[in-house]
Amino acid sequence: MKIGFIGLGIMGESMCANIVKKHNDTVYCSDMVKEKVDELVKLGAVAAADNVDLAEKADVIISMVPKSEHSRSVYTQILPKLGKGKICIDMSTIDPSVSVEIAKMVKETGAQFADAPVVKSKPAAIAGKLGIYVGCDEELYDTVRPILAYMGENIIRMGENGTGITMKILHNALVGQIQNGVNEVSNLAAVCGIDIQTFATAISYGGGQNFYLDSKKDVIEKNDFTTAFSIENMYKDVNICKKLAEEKGLPMPGEMNVVRVYDKAMEAGYAKEDFSATIKVVRAEKV
Repeated sequence: MKIGFIGLGIMGESMCANIVKKHNDTVYCSDMVKEKVDELVKLGAVAAADNVDLAEKADVIISMVPKSEHSRSVYTQILPKLGKGKICIDMSTIDPSVSVEIAKMVKETGAQFADAPVVKSKPAAIAGKLGIYVGCDEELYDTVRPILAYMGENIIRMGENGTGITMKILHNALVGQIQNGVNEVSNLAAVCGIDIQTFATAISYGGGQNFYLDSKKDVIEKNDFTTAFSIENMYKDVNICKKLAEEKGLPMPGEMNVVRVYDKAMEAGYAKEDFSATIKVVRAEKV
């Protein structure tokens, strides 16, 4: 079974590298940046001329691109090469309604489609320990799960097409609210003379312990916001959640505050920094 991987960004390059290392057949790759492709070729991947060439040669086509418009563009490009026997897996974080639209478009050719976005960041992508939420029928899930297992260790089928990406948006919405709580309360702790490391240790003794604080306390202490997952990517995700809530007629005041913080982070020029840099927005705010 030949696999093709489209999109070798921060996450995609490591995800594809794990497939190359673990899969026992050809792995094709494609990206707009030639240097990214060259790095994967060094690991054993085969460079495709473009996305269309990749879709023609691969049995399973995996995409990991930044936004809804990019996913739609990829699948529109490769549509003539799809048909019975082809499997498409979009691992991008995009608008659920667009994902469902792409699924319908792909399945009309006779090909199969799964949305399978990932959670956790770059270190987990490198280690092949991502969490993966899958939206597809049960039979296809049984087929694609071993492939997804090259990249992740916690894999769950959420339901039919669209449910995987919906769960990813819900996950990131909750992370944003936890992050905002950590930012605000740890900032108050600092003003009260409690440093972030002592704060994190004390929090771990009670019900407030959370993965975000545990994993970002060193980053916050050092003010080293080297990007593992960018402000601009999380900004996209929280705004997808805002749109989803509006479509469902559901008020989410906590999430709207997260959106406000990310709006300010983007305005402040933090877009390319790690999403933990939102603490700089909270620190700068005055009563």
